[in-house]
Amino acid sequence: MAKVGPEIAVPQVPSIGRTLSTPPLHPGDLARGGSQSGVRLYNERLVLSLIRRYGSLPKAEIARVTGLSAQTASVIVKQLEADGLLLRQRPQRGRIGQPPVPLSLNPDGAYSIGLKVGRRSADLVLIDLMGKVRASQHRTYRYPEPGPTLDFVRDGIEELQRDLKPAQRARISGLGIATPFELWNWEKEIGAPHDVLQVWRTFDLVGEVTKLSGWPVQLCNDATAACAAELSFGIGSRYRDFVYFFIGSFIGGGIVLNGMLYQGRTANAGALGSMPVSGEGPLGVLQLIRSASLYRLEQLISNQGRDPSMLWKTPQDWGEIGNPLDVWIKDSSIHLAQAIVASVSVIDFEAAIIDVACPPDVRTRLVEETKKQIAQLDQQGLSPFTTVEGSIGSDARAIGGASLPLLTNFAVDREIFLRTAG
Repeated sequence: MAKVGPEIAVPQVPSIGRTLSTPPLHPGDLARGGSQSGVRLYNERLVLSLIRRYGSLPKAEIARVTGLSAQTASVIVKQLEADGLLLRQRPQRGRIGQPPVPLSLNPDGAYSIGLKVGRRSADLVLIDLMGKVRASQHRTYRYPEPGPTLDFVRDGIEELQRDLKPAQRARISGLGIATPFELWNWEKEIGAPHDVLQVWRTFDLVGEVTKLSGWPVQLCNDATAACAAELSFGIGSRYRDFVYFFIGSFIGGGIVLNGMLYQGRTANAGALGSMPVSGEGPLGVLQLIRSASLYRLEQLISNQGRDPSMLWKTPQDWGEIGNPLDVWIKDSSIHLAQAIVASVSVIDFEAAIIDVACPPDVRTRLVEETKKQIAQLDQQGLSPFTTVEGSIGSDARAIGGASLPLLTNFAVDREIFLRTAG
């Protein structure tokens, strides 16, 4: 029987050592409908997503994995090469017949900018299609204010593009913002004037940044963005299901199920900072955010009459902190262990990933101590899981923000898991 209508890719399990992170897709999954252009765009994005996941794939493997005919796969690949999104690698020789030519993403095929607005610092990063940071800007403050933040964005985005040629600037696909929702909260903990933080309640950050940049701008919770960065560009790609903790001024997190970020019915899934753990609160419990957050370490340092500003001014090198850091790691690890075991008891995650806006050696100490604390907890009835370090660090939130435009423009619709927040 002759084919009717456009050919739609239906991914199969590849033969390259790992199952797909997403379940097989079917024609009914198309978000764009059944138009020829919509199907072609879907297939192109699927090919890009598969190559991102596996590093490189030859045309024959692309056709097999997607279920497309060899001719259709070839047409798609040629178009993506012409668009500057794919690169041909060296032929894989040593086999019978014509050697296959792996195709990989072209890092210079697209760029994106990420803005992280935090409670102690702001960051701007320029990343390429592979998620590599090409340029960055960092600014610290005692507390965030809308006006100075816009000044930072205005100056920073021009500085990020300084070394880009006009053709490269034209490939910037947009700007993504990662920031805590309800930034005006926790004024006591960060020592900010009430009136200053309340301005954020009505400030249209997306609208103002759009005016400054001229690009499409999207917004995401900062911890969710960090989780997205780990999933897209870090160690998270190794796991199908994981719970993710990111420790900045306040701890937050994310949940990945079946290779996709799960946001829940109100986009608030993964609010791990609100998880109850043992402590000196009502009924002997407190929220995780009140122990395993950097503002607690800041308080411990301040209580000794010392300046804690190194925590956000130089996140890659804190110098010698001494006893306050030891106390914070011990307390945080106890409560992180409780939160991880509680999370695994609800969903049998393969892994718990912990990342921190801190020097790598401090993160390693925290994760190792957390593992020791987990081993002391009763885990009867739970499936085995692993606890690992995140791989991105302080830039995770900004990189996650920058991933928004790339996912919007180059991922299949069902993989665009970060939506503009209302």
